[in-house]
Amino acid sequence: MSPSILLIILLGLSYLGFRLGKNRALASVGGKIKDLHSLPSFYGFYTSLWSIIPALLVTMIWLSLETSWLANAVIAGLPEAMQSLPESRLYLILNDIRNVVNGMTYSDRIDPLIADAAKRYSQLQSLSHIVLSLVAIGLSIAGISFSLFRINKSHRARNTVETAVTVMMVICSTLAIFTTLGIVFSVLFESVRFFKVIPITEFLFGLEWSPQTAMRSDQVGSSGAFGAVPLLTGTLLVSLIAMMVAVPVGLMSAIYLSEFASPRFRAMAKPTLEILAGIPTVVYGFFAALTVAPFIRDTGASLGLTVSSESALAAGLVMGVMIIPFVSSLSDDVMNAVPQALRDGAYALGATQAETIRQVVFPAALPGIVGSILLAVSRAIGETMIVVMAAGLAANLTFNPLEAVTTVTVQIVTLLVGDQEFDSPKTLAAFALGLVLFVATLLLNVLALHVVRKYREQYE
Repeated sequence: MSPSILLIILLGLSYLGFRLGKNRALASVGGKIKDLHSLPSFYGFYTSLWSIIPALLVTMIWLSLETSWLANAVIAGLPEAMQSLPESRLYLILNDIRNVVNGMTYSDRIDPLIADAAKRYSQLQSLSHIVLSLVAIGLSIAGISFSLFRINKSHRARNTVETAVTVMMVICSTLAIFTTLGIVFSVLFESVRFFKVIPITEFLFGLEWSPQTAMRSDQVGSSGAFGAVPLLTGTLLVSLIAMMVAVPVGLMSAIYLSEFASPRFRAMAKPTLEILAGIPTVVYGFFAALTVAPFIRDTGASLGLTVSSESALAAGLVMGVMIIPFVSSLSDDVMNAVPQALRDGAYALGATQAETIRQVVFPAALPGIVGSILLAVSRAIGETMIVVMAAGLAANLTFNPLEAVTTVTVQIVTLLVGDQEFDSPKTLAAFALGLVLFVATLLLNVLALHVVRKYREQYE
């Protein structure tokens, strides 16, 4: 039985436990709900939790350990000559075995040893799933029986269910925190390995980016140049152009929709504007490469300017259009959340509508507006596809928006594409670039928090 089918069965048993627990609670008081300590649904949830949580925990632990157990069992069945191979070679053999098991081989000629090992792997995996299914279903049925035995009119089912829900929320929040810490420390660890090879001063202040290096000592190749300044400059240039488009247009759209537009027009215009956020970035990339970039090039040529076929201006303009909804929609929502009484008070004091928007509505909505702009900046910094298709891959140190540039995220993707060794400066550079992005985003958030605290208006 596959794990997905087992999950469906466990969910069915959980629902069955809910119905049985609810009926058992009602039967214990002869249908008089007022005699129960908790509502009947809480007794159902109590039984449902006992039926599914232990079974799910066992299933998760079992499946997490199953892969290593199967690998050890299959390796133990291989000839001694193969068992003595290096760990990296054994990993490749295991990968071939798993490919045969999953039907992902594209050759009719399979090594008999690999085929026999794949057959053994499949048999052990099937046996493991059968035993897991029996154990999990048995635990679920035992949980239902145990909870039904404990249900009576004085049982505090609501307290137990609420405690269980609280514990699950704490676990989820803790997992989110540990996931964030895991991401940070993994990037930091690999970045430290990179900085042991390439000095941090060369990385942060170097003016040339050429990460191609020889992967073996007997190969002929460049020693590489890892100056990140051209990438940071390109990222800032493209993001700045995008924000020069998105922030004014987005804020003006939000102000119009919130303060001037009729409810009927707003109900029609806002969803239409938000469609921009749903268009895939590859579509924006095609639009930038096939329409905007040639238009900018032809227009520049008519004015006597030299414009590259791939330019930061083309990528920034299209990216700015893409992130307009991030600014307009969120800013519109926070401005609509400002109490109407504040506007009425300003009008009563003789303020015009423009003065009310500038001195009352905008300061009150400042935290949300800054948050929307920050979200748009993060989206612009993290965009890859539009830059690849419209701005190119050339790491040029320039502030000219008419030339080709590249960004940090584009280089991270480029460095990690294909068969790479994760112990060379070329691939480790991707983690260092990721750390730079993380620090830059953190500083942006700190700056935004300072601005909000200094300029926002608080109303009771």
